[in-house]
Amino acid sequence: MAIEHRLVETNGVRLHCAVDGSGPLVLFLHGFPESWYSWRHQMAALAPYFRVVAPDLRGYGESDKPGGVAAYALTELVADVAGLVTAFDARDAIIVAHDWGGGIAWQFAMDRPELTNRLVVMNCPHLAIFQQHIRGNVRQLMKSWYMFFFQIPWLPETLLGLNDAWLLGNAVRNSTIQKDAIRDEDIRMLRAAASRPGALRSAINYYRAAFRNDDVLAGLPPTVRRFLYGDRQFAPPRERLEDWPKISAPTMLIWGEQDVALNRDLTLGMDPLFTTPPRIEYIPDSGHFVQQEKPERVNELLLDFLGRAQAPVATSADVAT
Repeated sequence: MAIEHRLVETNGVRLHCAVDGSGPLVLFLHGFPESWYSWRHQMAALAPYFRVVAPDLRGYGESDKPGGVAAYALTELVADVAGLVTAFDARDAIIVAHDWGGGIAWQFAMDRPELTNRLVVMNCPHLAIFQQHIRGNVRQLMKSWYMFFFQIPWLPETLLGLNDAWLLGNAVRNSTIQKDAIRDEDIRMLRAAASRPGALRSAINYYRAAFRNDDVLAGLPPTVRRFLYGDRQFAPPRERLEDWPKISAPTMLIWGEQDVALNRDLTLGMDPLFTTPPRIEYIPDSGHFVQQEKPERVNELLLDFLGRAQAPVATSADVAT
């Protein structure tokens, strides 16, 4: 099957989408600093059974890149996904997401349960769990140093964009465990997408917008909040997991165990956030980019969770672009 590329209108922006297959809608949401291309293996595996759509999220790749930090607020990103469900004439969607796409997916499942058929998130903690760990886990706080660096105006995108985003490609390469899984050509694709005008600023604006979100700000240690925002007052944090909206969609969390930025502890204690406890699958010998480092295993899990376990597992050799 051949992937079709099209521009889709949603929530006031045009998103470039890679589209294949027919059947129930599956939306793939990528993370930082990627594009639709990070789902190439999974699209090939699921296209025989589903309508698979992998957008470049707003600000990325060939999608629109609105200016200003507010354009990348979580409410806008959730509205983009809701608009895609409508644009593809679906009543709801299976949401499969990684990294920042996972953050959007968690919020989407809480805010738009009627549009969420099933949910699969890879190497992205639920916001409630991440908030707890940022507030009380020094180890995780140190691992998340780059989120604070990204709050500096213009400097992060300038540094990451030097030499056709060489530093960004090198960071992705160095953070993988399965070095052969992400080829030089894959890194070139990533660097080319990141080097589009405005792309890196938009991508980093996701982090800047997140630090204006009340839930995120409330979860920061008081000393960090004071350093960033002085005496500004914020709503009190949701202290208990039970205070968050429960996710009702059947959910699976897939976790590459050797993630350099996110501790495995972030996968624990999640049950109060769901009406039915989520399925959690750990993948050893994989880092953060689990769907690319271990595509065969990830595809097996997806097909099993979505009821297509009898299907043949696709590999990179099956991908047509």
